[in-house]
Amino acid sequence: MPSIFLKKGREGPIQRGHPWIFSGAIERTDGDAAGGAVADVLDSRGNWLARGLYNPKSQIRVRVLTWEKETIDSTFFARRFSQAAALRAGLLPSSTDSYRLVNGEGDFLPGLAIDRYGDFLVCQFFTAGIDGLKSAVVDALSALFKPKGIYERSEGGVREEEELPPSVGVLAGEEPPELVEITENRIKFLVDVRAGQKTGFFLDQRDNRALLASLAREMRVLNCFGYTGAFAAYALKGGARQVVSLESSRSALDLAKQAFDLNGFSAASYELIRTDVFSYLKKSTEEFDVVVLDPPSLAHRRSNVEAAAGSYKFLNLHALRLLQPGGLLFTFSCSQHLSSDLFQKIVFGAAVDSGRKVQLLKRVGHPPDHPVSLHHPEGEYLKGLLLKVLE
Repeated sequence: MPSIFLKKGREGPIQRGHPWIFSGAIERTDGDAAGGAVADVLDSRGNWLARGLYNPKSQIRVRVLTWEKETIDSTFFARRFSQAAALRAGLLPSSTDSYRLVNGEGDFLPGLAIDRYGDFLVCQFFTAGIDGLKSAVVDALSALFKPKGIYERSEGGVREEEELPPSVGVLAGEEPPELVEITENRIKFLVDVRAGQKTGFFLDQRDNRALLASLAREMRVLNCFGYTGAFAAYALKGGARQVVSLESSRSALDLAKQAFDLNGFSAASYELIRTDVFSYLKKSTEEFDVVVLDPPSLAHRRSNVEAAAGSYKFLNLHALRLLQPGGLLFTFSCSQHLSSDLFQKIVFGAAVDSGRKVQLLKRVGHPPDHPVSLHHPEGEYLKGLLLKVLE
């Protein structure tokens, strides 16, 4: 097993439980440390610290898996998956059959995300190290959960940075059907796990959707970036008078319509509009009681933050202008590189420019099946604010 020696004085973050070791912290590497290799991490004096996955092509050279001298194999993953499953079993209601089973660093398994959709598991292997352990992961999942099928959706920017090509397809068992029917808090949805965004559905907004449902009765709701209609469905379930859902993808709107029919929502209670949200908000003169702003990530890299800040301000400014006095704004950022503090400042700037007086009612974020390690605060990517317009 190769050994990674840290520079003098650079062991502190690892001793405190942070799972990332950057290139600048490494003094030397002993042994055959090819990309994806399991490696031991030692301080400058040779004292053993941790064991993780090494990639010389990434700025994050090592992603720590364990602070114990244990073998990284299917038995190791079975232990971690059992712990992750036990956490979810104690937190999620029986009326929900879809959730995140493994949330990367939040479950002390960096580079790996696993979502459950009914009888199917969908895996994302983001890094070279975890990609090289794919068979051990699949073996452990098959033995523990006996799913109908395990499907892979390993795509996106992190894999590109690790110099890995996209990898999509069946890993074990059956291929998922074109649409998988799931239930979340007794609401039914149809998920395209093979080609939909991320793994097909935004499971991380479950609790925030439920909060919207609790406030939506007799409200007129504008759902921006509606995708397959999850926020809209919760608003309708909560008794909203009318819901207008905006989405640029025709296929996503079609799935939303099918989900609304599946749940028995009256066609008179909602409107699905294919449009660019930025253009709609700028031109619209309609008034709403509730606006939901849940855009895709606008800052994929740290260098994108300044441009993203302008886009977030634009969205929030125009959303605030459409709200009636007493109206509510649910506004979110899922951009990891945009801090919670900066996001609130951006929304504050939008409130000032809109000329509205605004109260902050609640800060919101991930549900408990998307835990964040206290040792790795970078994992807290979803930021949300519930605001009330006073006048």
